[in-house]
Amino acid sequence: MPTSFPAPPNRGRRTLLKGVATGVATSVATRVATGAAITAALTTPFRAAVAQGTYPSQPIRVIVPFGPGGLADISMRLIGQKLGERLGHPIIVDNRPGAGGVVAATSTLGAPKDGHTLILFTNGTAIGKSLFNLKYDPEKDFTPISTLAYFDLILLTKKDGPITDLQALLAAGKTRRLTLGTINPGSTQNLSGELFKSVAKLNADLVPYKSTSEVLAALMRGDVDVAFESYAALKGAVDAGQVSVIAATGPTRSSWLPKVPTVREAGLPGYEVTGWNALYAPAGVPAAVVETLNRHMREVLALPDVRQRLLDLGTDPKPSSPAELAEVFCRDTQKWAAVIRQAGIKPQ
Repeated sequence: MPTSFPAPPNRGRRTLLKGVATGVATSVATRVATGAAITAALTTPFRAAVAQGTYPSQPIRVIVPFGPGGLADISMRLIGQKLGERLGHPIIVDNRPGAGGVVAATSTLGAPKDGHTLILFTNGTAIGKSLFNLKYDPEKDFTPISTLAYFDLILLTKKDGPITDLQALLAAGKTRRLTLGTINPGSTQNLSGELFKSVAKLNADLVPYKSTSEVLAALMRGDVDVAFESYAALKGAVDAGQVSVIAATGPTRSSWLPKVPTVREAGLPGYEVTGWNALYAPAGVPAAVVETLNRHMREVLALPDVRQRLLDLGTDPKPSSPAELAEVFCRDTQKWAAVIRQAGIKPQ
């Protein structure tokens, strides 16, 4: 169903404003009631479309900067299905991995700023702001909508392989060059591997893959010594005992893997990573569109079945206001910039 009913034709501005007041948040309705907002709604096509209840007027494309099968992809498809039902148009997940998220970001920035093309960011995007020489600014060129969920990563090794715990991994790194497998550069997984390599002072190479399935295949073949991924992405392989989990990156043990120690517990102090996923739009998207999306995101993430499925994936579903998300992004950018400087990692 659409978010509000369009005003009947030829009813004038009063009917139009009534449709706005019932179709968007109270704060937006108050602003629309002012003369300036009335003028903007009548002269700006995007604002007029929202006021008449026609947003969205077509399927919404969410560009995900990672391949299919990873946590970002799984969670966005799960949430997108419910979100599309509420908006009256389907959410289409468009996977565009590569180049540290640059491909996805460039595609999003090149689309019309009407709310029909969005992008999924992660805390890896905040890390990448300091790690990569980007031609765009994630904080200035994009508009925050809401967080989706928070999550830890896990370190995985080959089943029955020589590396059975974190101490064995650290010891192996002193005698030979290790290989760390992750999904594409710029992802939370990849940058967490870079940080681990630096903090542990490992003699290691990071090997990026286009998708989680490729990472899993490489780990099971023995092409990489350890992989960094989310529990959600490799839940099937972990639960089936196809791979071994030696540590988790969060500050405390997770409820879904209570026997797995944190990296700190396992003997590497100073290392901690908690990831998040969030929905963004290109800067310039009308505020009413952002508020509509944020409101529906909150409703979807409050659904018991959605929450349970996200919890089962090893994530903590948690929406936010756009302002709160902006603060989270800024805080993580500053935190990781300091880590990168201290680790001596040069921007790429």
